[in-house]
Amino acid sequence: MKALVLEPFSGASGDMILGSLLDLGVDVSKISDAISAFDLELELKEVRKCGIAAKKVEFASKRKDTESGRHEKSYKDIVHLIEDSGLNKEIIQNSLSVFEKIADAEAKVHGKPKASLSFHELGDLDTIGDVVGCTTALLDIRPDTIISTPISVGGGFVETAHGLLPVPAPATLEILKQSALLYHGGPSEFELLTPTGAAILAHFVHRSEPFSPPMRIEETGYGAGSRDLPVPNVLRASIGEIANSMPLLSTDDVDVLETNVDNVTGEVLGNLIEVLMAEGAKDVAITPAQMKKNRSGHSIKVIAAPQDVPQIAYRIMAETGSLGVRVMQVKHRFIADREEKKVKVRIKGVEKEVGVKIGRDAKGDILNIAAEFEDAKRVANELKIPLKEVIKIVEGTYYYK
Repeated sequence: MKALVLEPFSGASGDMILGSLLDLGVDVSKISDAISAFDLELELKEVRKCGIAAKKVEFASKRKDTESGRHEKSYKDIVHLIEDSGLNKEIIQNSLSVFEKIADAEAKVHGKPKASLSFHELGDLDTIGDVVGCTTALLDIRPDTIISTPISVGGGFVETAHGLLPVPAPATLEILKQSALLYHGGPSEFELLTPTGAAILAHFVHRSEPFSPPMRIEETGYGAGSRDLPVPNVLRASIGEIANSMPLLSTDDVDVLETNVDNVTGEVLGNLIEVLMAEGAKDVAITPAQMKKNRSGHSIKVIAAPQDVPQIAYRIMAETGSLGVRVMQVKHRFIADREEKKVKVRIKGVEKEVGVKIGRDAKGDILNIAAEFEDAKRVANELKIPLKEVIKIVEGTYYYK
C-alpha cells in the first residue's frame, strides 16, 4: 500500500505542507499552473533549519498594482474565485472543502453565519495559493492512504485582528475538534499550527497515529516554516510502502470509567445516561449486579475521551452518590469512520426523508448502514406499517443507490 506520512513535529501551515510535497518530488510546474489561475507566481527557495535543508514556499502576485494580493476577502469571495478559476473539478471541490472547514470553524467561534464571514488573516491570495497548491500536489501523488503523526500546536498567545488569542487559536482548535487528528502543545511558545494547516490536514489525512507506521521509505521531503526555533521548524513528508496487513480501521484514545451502586433508583439511573451523554461520554452501559452483603445493585460503565474523564467522573458521583470511580486506561480502540446523511425513500407511494448512519473503514468502504431509529419509528407510525419494514427499505435504498 502506497502511504504518505506527514510528521508535523514543529507545527503545520499551508506553505510548510506544500514545501514538503515539492521537496518530495511533486512537479513544480503543476503547482505553478494551478495557482496562475489566481494571478500568483510560486517562489521556491532552499533554506536550512537547524542544519536541515528544506523547501520554503512563497507567492508573488503577477499584478503589479497589488501587494501580494493581501487584503480582506469574504468567504463568498473566496468560493467564487475558486469556482471561476477554470481548474479541474477535483481540485476545485477539494479546495472548497478545505475552505469550508475554516469557514465552519470561524462561524462557530464568532457566532456568525458563514455567508457573512470576512477573513482577516486568511483573506489574502497567499492562503488560496497554499490550499490550491497543496490540493494539486496531493491529488498528483494520489497515495492509497495519508497518515499524520501528532501535530505540535505551540503555546502562548497569537496576535490576530481580534486581539491576543490563546494558542491554538479558537478556529484552529475547532477544526481539530471536528477531525480525528492527534495533537499536543509545545515545543515552543508560538503559534505553530495555523487554521489553514489544520484544515488541509483535517481534509486529506485518513488517520492519525501516535508514531510513524512500519514502512519502506522511498522519498522524504521537508517543508520550511518561517520561524527559527530550537527545534527544526520544518514539516517532514515521507512516501513509501506499508504492509497491506496494516489496520484498515481508524483509532481513537478512550478511557473506561466504572463504579458500582446499590441504592440508586431506576429513574436516577435513566437520567444519569442522559446527563453523561450530554457531558461527552461516547457510551454508557448500566447492568444489574449482585453487591456485597448480597445487595442488589448496578454496575455503571462509561467510555469517554481522556480529556472528558474528570468531568464525567464528577457527574457520576454527583448524580449517584458514589464515593469512587475507577478509571481504566485503554491504549486505543478501533472505530469506523462515522457519517450521517438523509435519504429519501418511497414507501407505499409516499416519499419520506429518513436519516442514516454510515460506518466506513479507513479506505472509505462501507462497513455498516443503520437507519436513524427515531426517524424510522416516525415513518412507521405515520404509514401504519411495521418498523422493521421501514428500516429494511431505508437501509436497502441507501446501500444500493
